[in-house]
Amino acid sequence: MIIFNTALLISLDLNHSQTSFIMHNRIIGLCLLLILGFTKPQTTSAQKKAVIAYYSGSLAAIDSFNAKNFTHIIYCFGRLNGNDLKIRSEKDTLLIQKMVAMKKQNKDLKVLLSLGGWGGCAPCSAVFGTAKGREDFVASVKSLTDYFGSDGIDLDWEYPSIEGYPGHRFVPEDKENFTELVRLLRKELGKKSTITFAAGGFQKFIEQSVDWKSVMPLVDYVNLMTYDLVGGYSTVTGHHTALYSTEKQKESTDNCVSNLLNMGVPSKKMIVGAAFYARTWEGVSPENNGLYQKGTFKYFIGYSQFPTRVSENVGYTMYWDDAAQAPYAYNAKDKSFATFDNKKSIAAKTKYIMQRKLGGIMFWQLGHDTANDGLVDTINKTLKGR
Repeated sequence: MIIFNTALLISLDLNHSQTSFIMHNRIIGLCLLLILGFTKPQTTSAQKKAVIAYYSGSLAAIDSFNAKNFTHIIYCFGRLNGNDLKIRSEKDTLLIQKMVAMKKQNKDLKVLLSLGGWGGCAPCSAVFGTAKGREDFVASVKSLTDYFGSDGIDLDWEYPSIEGYPGHRFVPEDKENFTELVRLLRKELGKKSTITFAAGGFQKFIEQSVDWKSVMPLVDYVNLMTYDLVGGYSTVTGHHTALYSTEKQKESTDNCVSNLLNMGVPSKKMIVGAAFYARTWEGVSPENNGLYQKGTFKYFIGYSQFPTRVSENVGYTMYWDDAAQAPYAYNAKDKSFATFDNKKSIAAKTKYIMQRKLGGIMFWQLGHDTANDGLVDTINKTLKGR
């Protein structure tokens, strides 16, 4: 703390020469500036972090969520119709309008439209492979954002240049074409629009799908899908959304973030992904409580359904992997295994983004959460240090 001797200032002789008078005024002015500087409210780390909600739930359910709990909400998903981004139904149109109306609750809320999703970008490689295709798409995005009064676009192309959804086209040129698409979006939408894209959180995507040095200066954030790291095609169980790598599983949130930091991606533009759902396997042996064992993927279960589908109430035993900072569960009777995020792992990820000075956290998807005392609430409590 700095303490100023105000008595000394008051005792200054105001009848001195003009030079002394100017010097005295400068001293007083400097003191006032220092005082104002020390009393200026400081922005907290919680206020700086983005909390980005993907939403693919129902029109009615969205009313149960508090818009003040997130900074961005993303409509999922628009599709390509020819070269244009199209909203798929009248219900989706009403849903987007509801999202925009949520700005009345949270004036700083950003509402984005998203293209694609898993299985939703079959024509993307072909359309974005031509200048006309990119131009038509960007024009349609601008038209839709102007119509809805929304704030920008999220690109969820799974994936440029590498295999994604079975049967979808991918070619090496996708990587360059994705860069050109983002460049044109920024040019036409302008600096005030928000542009984000979803990125696979696994090594192959990081290395082959995106020209990071060219793309990152053009976008606001990259939404890292640091979930589904052990996916539905895997015949061995594991942590699908681990925070840290383990001896038996390299893919993790930290592995993804560390690789991108080493490639020069700005930390403030990285958004870590969290899973508001479980992945389950069946036919899993009890060794190591089902972790890293052979099995067959069964289905997804949303977080709000955990009490009746993935809990001790239905025969599961809950476990915590301290190395991965991730929960999992095993049902010995059914020989089923579940991997997911819960409040403990969500809090760990939120602390991680603060420690690594990342841009924030996102999640798939808001509709899986509970309206009260859910995972979004855990994120906000952790950001506020509670």
